[in-house]
Amino acid sequence: MTDAHRQHLRNRPRRTRRTPALRGLVRETTLSVTDLIWPVFVRDGDGIEEPIAAMPGVSRLSVDKAVEAARMAADLGIPALCLFPYTAMEDRTESCEMAWDPDNLSNRAIRAIKAAVPEIAVMTDIALDPYNANGHDGIVRDGVIVNDETVAALVRMGLAQAEAGADILGPSDMMDGRIGAIRDALESHGHSDVAIMSYSAKFASAFYGPFRDAVGASAALKGDKNTYQIDPANRDEALRMIARDLDEGADMVMVKPGMAYLDICTQVRDSFGVPTFAYQVSGEYAMLEGAARNGWLDGDKVMMESLLAFKRAGCNGILTYFAPRAARLLAG
Repeated sequence: MTDAHRQHLRNRPRRTRRTPALRGLVRETTLSVTDLIWPVFVRDGDGIEEPIAAMPGVSRLSVDKAVEAARMAADLGIPALCLFPYTAMEDRTESCEMAWDPDNLSNRAIRAIKAAVPEIAVMTDIALDPYNANGHDGIVRDGVIVNDETVAALVRMGLAQAEAGADILGPSDMMDGRIGAIRDALESHGHSDVAIMSYSAKFASAFYGPFRDAVGASAALKGDKNTYQIDPANRDEALRMIARDLDEGADMVMVKPGMAYLDICTQVRDSFGVPTFAYQVSGEYAMLEGAARNGWLDGDKVMMESLLAFKRAGCNGILTYFAPRAARLLAG
């Protein structure tokens, strides 16, 4: 070994990788249970846990079972749930009036969970697709998803959820102007403390397929959602949508999907410095879980690695179907 080589090896990065203790001391990114939001599918009935074929390990839960899930989540230290209703085709209409019914499935679930587990935050979804006979996030007129009429409906939907006790509203529809309209309505109806986590950068992705099965929207959907969700090729447009929603009163913003859009997560956090979340969507979950169940991947390791990647990219938190399993691993 030459003197020059010896001089060079004074710097040995492997020294701090040698043991778990040393690696822990220099670790740059950490994942905590408080970074997790658990998406939960709810359905009508009692005592029901209905497996979702396209999402192995995930089930639709009746409200009583969703309350049990909320208790479990709170015991695990998970800070929030996000509710998504499954609605049968026969209950859907073109005017989507069930979306703002005070006694619809989502609102009943909000009230039941907040009554039983008040310490857990309940987040909701604001979009018309679970109630729409056409399967779209907005009202359809002559084959066109109409913006302003949809926004008026979303405002009514958001107010109903706030009155049921929701802590966080999650507008996922991508209609223009809906954040400002919802924020103004919340302020004028005495719900100024209700937070908005806007799905500001929601891309027209093929990774949503299993979710649409889970909420019963696949059979209903006519056409695609390309006229209101962002083209996956467009980074600058996503940043403009973030800026718009923050200006209109969003408290937190979301990038969806997550794993294929980590560059967007980083840019959002670096550009705006606001609470930034990502949704590890159904297709991303199904890929990892399906491969793990076939023995092609180590399920726990790829799950935790994928969640850590969101934090490394700058996210404050992640919506993930893995939340309870990850929470147990984090607890040791």
